[in-house]
Parts: sequence; structure tokens; C-alpha cells
Amino acid sequence: MESTNTLSMEDITTRIDQALDNIRPYLETDGGNVKILEITDDLVVKLELLGACGSCPMSTMTLKAGVEEAIRRAVPQVKAVEAVNITHPDDPHAKLPDNML
Repeated sequence: MESTNTLSMEDITTRIDQALDNIRPYLETDGGNVKILEITDDLVVKLELLGACGSCPMSTMTLKAGVEEAIRRAVPQVKAVEAVNITHPDDPHAKLPDNML
């Protein structure tokens, strides 16, 4: 396993982008997507959930089970993955994508 000392921030960003590209088709199926906002020096990845993912009550599960898992497989050194606009299941404005109704 490589350490962060052998990976540049550019390499880490590239690997994370590739990991996200692998799961984007699944997100897009439900009308969503994800965008990297920031990768901090201590390797916390901050994301924005886009489209249907930004208002879906399942977004917490999507983030943890799908997005975070893909990123950690690509870059095990990542400390955390956070979404700046996560929707909680009890949010009255949360809306499932049409194909999940």
C-alpha cells in the first residue's frame, strides 16, 4: 500500500476522479451526480451531491455505501468523505427520484 508521501495531491485527485467516474453511471440513472469541491491537506474529501442526489432522502446511504466506498478503494489514505449538502431522510423537502417511486 502506498503512503501519502509517495502520492502527490494531483495523483490523489486523479484517483478520486477515476473512482467517481466508475460510479457516476449509477448516480446518473437516478438523475444525480457528484462533484469534488475540495480535498484538504489532511485528506478529507468534500463533495457536492448534484441533481436528484442533492434532494434524495437516500443520499446519506448513497454517500456512505457507494461514493465513500469507491473513493476509499481508490485512495485508502483518505480520512473522510463528506457531502456539503447531504439530505436527511426526515427532511420535509426530501424527494425520491421518479424511478424509485
